[in-house]
Amino acid sequence: MSSTAPSPVVVTTSPSDQSSRVFVYGSLLADDIVRVLFGRVPQSFPAVLDGFHRFSIRGRVYPAILPVEKKKVTGRVLLGVTSPELDILDIFEDVEYERRAVEVSLVDGSEKLTALTYVWSNGSDPNLYGEWNFEEWKQSRLDDFVRMTTRFVKELQLPEPKSRVATYESFYTKEGGDTPLMLP
Repeated sequence: MSSTAPSPVVVTTSPSDQSSRVFVYGSLLADDIVRVLFGRVPQSFPAVLDGFHRFSIRGRVYPAILPVEKKKVTGRVLLGVTSPELDILDIFEDVEYERRAVEVSLVDGSEKLTALTYVWSNGSDPNLYGEWNFEEWKQSRLDDFVRMTTRFVKELQLPEPKSRVATYESFYTKEGGDTPLMLP
């Protein structure tokens, strides 16, 4: 291994650590979204999840992943995610996703890691199609998604907060109507 490559020691945590590794592949690839949710951006490394595909979802601006043979999803592993931050992710991902442990490979090839990720809960969802593209999303959707996520975090402080899905749907729907804004 070259002396300029990141040391695997940096990404290795012991089972007794009170933190988790989380593989992210969609809106959470954007530091701005992670910062709104956590108030910080954890250290991360580029990684690949083999045996999964990242789909676009009709009526949504964020992606879903599901197991698909001979496919792979690129993303990154967030390191040192605390239990309270993991609770925030569970609420943010809402009922649409299930948290699962997966094995990811660091892009530099130095290590395979077990990480948590969020897998779409409906494996036969007819609204899944194609492949979701982060760079396109970042150019056209990031600013609005930051605003929606900020609204979601503020809602969490209320006695009876809306779910993330409800916050998302109210944000991306015209006031007083049911027409989605800016959706494919």
